[in-house]
Amino acid sequence: MTVPATTFGYAATPRGRVHYAEHGAGPPVVLLHQSPRSWDEFREVLPILGARHRAIAPDLIGFGASARGAEHSIASYAAGVLDLLDALGLETVDLAGHHTGGVVALEVAAAAPARVRRLVLSSTPYLDAAARARRKDRPAVDEVAEKPDGSHLTELWNRRTAFYPPDRPDLLTRFVRDALAVWPDVEAGHRAVSAYRMEERIGLVGCATLCVGASADPFAFPDLEPLAAHLADAATAVIEGGMVPLEYQAGPFAHLVLDFLR
Repeated sequence: MTVPATTFGYAATPRGRVHYAEHGAGPPVVLLHQSPRSWDEFREVLPILGARHRAIAPDLIGFGASARGAEHSIASYAAGVLDLLDALGLETVDLAGHHTGGVVALEVAAAAPARVRRLVLSSTPYLDAAARARRKDRPAVDEVAEKPDGSHLTELWNRRTAFYPPDRPDLLTRFVRDALAVWPDVEAGHRAVSAYRMEERIGLVGCATLCVGASADPFAFPDLEPLAAHLADAATAVIEGGMVPLEYQAGPFAHLVLDFLR
């Protein structure tokens, strides 16, 4: 039997063209990537979810091959997702996001609760005044100064090495490719997360939510329980040994999503 391939398209929206990948047919599930990634973060996830769903992974506005937005903010990214749903004729979807994508997914569910049936928040931080204060003086993760000899590319690689499995340079290569696609605004998505006032929005989320934590993710794993505690209807799941790159735990993540949406 021939396995259907992932397909790609562009949707015309009021904020510009949104690039997306999709796989499969059935109830739609939309997947939102972290910063500064693209749909490629879900390359391995799409075929697994596509066995039962129409799995759609867009490049958020400002990232990948989508239009460059005038504003980098969680509200703007979320509005771009809602524009995409309109363009694709999708009234209600299941929604999942990883890191920055999880924050965006939460804002979509808060801004348009009738359009999100179920929500999956993977490695998603809980952001309140205390978290914003901690992030204010935290060194930038990916911001490096461009150098004539190209050594800034090695610096960008090295800054991420500790958060990636040592035997998977292919994952870091994919990260660097996506980071260069948004250069020099490689840190803009992280700044948007750090400015988001989640504590004012999270109470508007009314749908059932699964909060997924990767145990070896130093950034987000400590927030797994606090995030779930602030949601009205939330369950938690842990991917043991999971790290920052979603591709590393694509199989376990995809099957958690399938079980939750079932």
